[in-house]
Formats: sequence, structure tokens, C-alpha cells
Amino acid sequence: MSKSYVVGIDGSEGSIRTAQYALAQADKAGASLKVIHVLEWSPYSFLTPEELEERHKRRQEELERAKTAVIGPMLEKLGSDSAEGEVRYGQIAEVISNYCDEIGADQAFVGRHGGGGLTSRLFGSVPGILVQISNIPVTVVP
Repeated sequence: MSKSYVVGIDGSEGSIRTAQYALAQADKAGASLKVIHVLEWSPYSFLTPEELEERHKRRQEELERAKTAVIGPMLEKLGSDSAEGEVRYGQIAEVISNYCDEIGADQAFVGRHGGGGLTSRLFGSVPGILVQISNIPVTVVP
């Protein structure tokens, strides 16, 4: 069974460094690299069927836009045949953790954001939450 690593990205300069570091580690370990970008999306149960249909249409457009604007450029920057991209919706840390479980990943990588505002202190940052809920080792890249 071959190893696979997952790196969560958001398109920022920090996520480029994180993806490059994750690729270097994957290459050393002979692992494939899965690059995932998560779009925040929460379901609303009180929408009408027409509103739900429109929302679904916008969701598909956002998925396509994220593939071309975030995943595509990142894969080009990495320049590796072993890296693949994925875009998902949901709560970022939870989606990354579930994706790692789904593909049987051996390790996850995420970048540390320098902001650390009030929201992340109250509710937790993506790296902090992922470290707590993940079933595999998580490397937080500064």
C-alpha cells in the first residue's frame, strides 16, 4: 500500500510554502500528495426548493472557480506528477480530517495563519482544530 499525504491550502502565500514543504516530505517518503481546498458552506434547512436549486447552481460555479483559481495554479507551482487536487465544501478542519480518513492518508499538513484574531481565539483555528480531531499526524507549517 502506498503512502499518501494531504495538504490543506487556501491560495495564500503561506499555503504555497506549506504545499511545497508537504511535497518535499512526500517525495522523501515516496508518498503521493493530495492538495485540498475547502470552501466554507453551511446548509440552510429553511430555504425554498427554488432557493435551494439556485444555491446548488452557485455551489457548482464556486467549485469550478476554486479548481481553476486555487487548485490549478497550486498544482502548477508544485510541478509534480504525484500531486492531485480536490475541492470540497464544509467546515475546513472537519472536511480535511474526513478526507484524510476517506483516502487513508498517512499525514496531513496545514499552514499556520499569523492573524490569530478574536474569532480564532474563541472558536479555534483550523490547524488547532485539525490537530485535535485528526486520526493521523498533522504538521503545522509556519
